[in-house]
Amino acid sequence: MAATGNALRLGVNIDHVATVRNARGSAYPDPVRAAQLAEAAGADGITAHLREDRRHISDADIDGLMAALRVPLNLEMAATDEMQAIALRHRPHAVCLVPERREERTTEGGLDVAGDETRLTRFIAPLAEAGCRVSLFIGADAAQVEAAARVGAAVVELHTGAYCDLHHEGRFEARDAELARLAAMATHAQGLGLEVHAGHGLTYDTVAPIAVLPEIRELNIGHFLIGEAIFLGLEASIAGMRTRMQAARG
Repeated sequence: MAATGNALRLGVNIDHVATVRNARGSAYPDPVRAAQLAEAAGADGITAHLREDRRHISDADIDGLMAALRVPLNLEMAATDEMQAIALRHRPHAVCLVPERREERTTEGGLDVAGDETRLTRFIAPLAEAGCRVSLFIGADAAQVEAAARVGAAVVELHTGAYCDLHHEGRFEARDAELARLAAMATHAQGLGLEVHAGHGLTYDTVAPIAVLPEIRELNIGHFLIGEAIFLGLEASIAGMRTRMQAARG
């Protein structure tokens, strides 16, 4: 889905609806239902991370999302043969390649594109040929941005986790330095012809300085929105984020 004018898209990640479901091994809450509610609330797309260990989103969830959604699905996944085959079978609108370690609680850093260029070039090519927009989830580092352009990605998603953590820890000088790096790399990536997205750890308190960056076309936000939905409901949670994004973008 292409942005028009100065529009900023919101992709809603529904992974942690599945986390709650899987905590009891039940059939509810249903991530597909959450995705449909997010769509009705104005989400521009839905993001789901199919992990190798299936700790939250399942293969059946991806089947259901592909069948039910009218907005684009952004399938997050590791760059493995198994995941490539799944993506080629479903052909979602977008595929975002992320680093993945079994012992991590969440994605802890960006993909090392510069250290894996040859393999990633081969991995991306069939996905792009199948019509998927391939995104790489990377840190705010020039070498990674430049490598992303070389391997054939259409999009980079800048990892905002460090910026958000520093904000919530009250380390504001370091936070501002990380924000400056994110801003510089957004400009650099756009200059190389890459579309720029951002995400990880964004909240009502941290979204505005990222949303205001003119090069960024999409934010992918999940954990905070699902958590806030416990108190407000999903529609109100998403509406609150959308309001802050639009106010920042002006």
